[in-house]
Amino acid sequence: MRYGMEDREKMAKKKENYLDFIPRANVLFEWKKNKEGKVEIKVQNKGIFNKIAQIFFKRPKYSFIELDEFGSFIWEQMDGRKTIYEIGNEVKKQFGAKAEPIYERLSQFIKILHKNHFVVYVKM
Repeated sequence: MRYGMEDREKMAKKKENYLDFIPRANVLFEWKKNKEGKVEIKVQNKGIFNKIAQIFFKRPKYSFIELDEFGSFIWEQMDGRKTIYEIGNEVKKQFGAKAEPIYERLSQFIKILHKNHFVVYVKM
């Protein structure tokens, strides 16, 4: 299928830039900072297999996912107002060259959080 110049311009306008997305922590997950200052996300272990493991193998009802230094800093920046690009600038200020390549790493990290429902995107 061939597109005319007008169609291509419309498609280009519709294409969203991922760095313009505005992430925020999903309110369905509790989180806190631990003694080391790192973010821990509380996750309930649901489902039949987890229930069986809890009963028979004394597995915990909740797990805690500890983010590293970068992840914790990024998590606290996701306030529902800053874009991913703006968060990247904050990461650059905080960590400098240690964070490079910043936008590739940041985008991948937030996509993983979103895929696991820890993060939602706020409409602009």
